[in-house]
Amino acid sequence: MFEQWWTLIVDFATGEQAAAVLRALIKLGLGVLLARFAGRGLATLLDRQTDAHQAMLVQRITFYTIVGLFAASALVELGFDLGILLGAAGILTVAVGFASQTSASNVISGLFLLGERPFAVGDIIRVGETTGEVVSIDLLSVKLRTFDNLFVRLPNETMIKSEITNLNRYPIRRVDLQVGVAYKEDLPRVREVLMEVADQNPLCLEEPQPLILFRGFGASSIDHQFSVWAKQENFLELRNQIPTEVKAAFDEHGIEIPFPHRSLYTGSATDPLPIQLVSGDAADSNTPPSSSDATSPPSSAADL
Repeated sequence: MFEQWWTLIVDFATGEQAAAVLRALIKLGLGVLLARFAGRGLATLLDRQTDAHQAMLVQRITFYTIVGLFAASALVELGFDLGILLGAAGILTVAVGFASQTSASNVISGLFLLGERPFAVGDIIRVGETTGEVVSIDLLSVKLRTFDNLFVRLPNETMIKSEITNLNRYPIRRVDLQVGVAYKEDLPRVREVLMEVADQNPLCLEEPQPLILFRGFGASSIDHQFSVWAKQENFLELRNQIPTEVKAAFDEHGIEIPFPHRSLYTGSATDPLPIQLVSGDAADSNTPPSSSDATSPPSSAADL
């Protein structure tokens, strides 16, 4: 029994099949090495012209394409008919396509995202109620890391259908502050104080200039919108500083920030509700008699 197995092993090792297997393995190994070097080289070459995600995508596509070609060549060495394999692969692809329509839709949506490039890895975006930093853009989904350090996966199909806001696409951003002042205040003076606040803050940009917009006559205040511009990296800091500085400036110049007031009227539309203060003695004298002071009911029929 051992001699038969040994004979088969020797015949295989010295025959044409062993040489074919060896050539196939060599081709497959060379293909993997070449694919790695080619992918890294193209990624390095395109790194200066494209973003990190596109360079990574080019590296992956190059790697799998070269490996696939060398794998097909290795199969030919082993005697496989590529025509039959391609036909079987086509049937398998159709079956997988029907079974994974959602995945196919996500892949197509991912290609549209890569072509349109509404955001890149590292951008801060808002999709619906989710806001976070883009960690990865893959063919099936986009990965985000929120500010409370949560991992969020959004399918590409959802990204295509949703409204996406890129928060740091441009180098500057605007800080909007809603400010209400009392009706008795001098509005030109209020505007001067607000402009002084913007001029004294080094984070506020001179161009575009700060903006003060009249918003309307509110229930208890005259409402304005105070808008200042800042560089992208200074946005949060300025957003926290401006309300404090406006409040301090209004207090310094005696400008009132009102709170809602309510007045009650009775009878006439202009006469306020009368309020009368009564002393303790007067209150005692006006107290109605108790039940014990009242006339007692008849106790018998004779009393009637």
